[in-house]
Amino acid sequence: MMTKNDAAKVYDTVLSIPSMNEPVRMDLKISRKNVLLLSHLIHHGLSTEKDNSILAESISAEDLNELKNIAQECLVKANLVELNLKLLSLSEDVKH
Repeated sequence: MMTKNDAAKVYDTVLSIPSMNEPVRMDLKISRKNVLLLSHLIHHGLSTEKDNSILAESISAEDLNELKNIAQECLVKANLVELNLKLLSLSEDVKH
């Protein structure tokens, strides 16, 4: 059975492969609904406790920022920034 430390080493090894830092061009066509959902899931996943995932624990601050930027860029390209902000505001109102 693999320990948490062993699994972390495997993830670290995979993420350290030289070609893993090379940019990849992706032509992605998805609905605005899915852009909004994807952005929400990225932000939610980055803001929750990391102790649930060994992979999440190994994400550097630089990589976290890049993922946040990707989510934001998707919102900008889909013209959903303002809508997303309003939905986030509604979510905060419900929590309080």
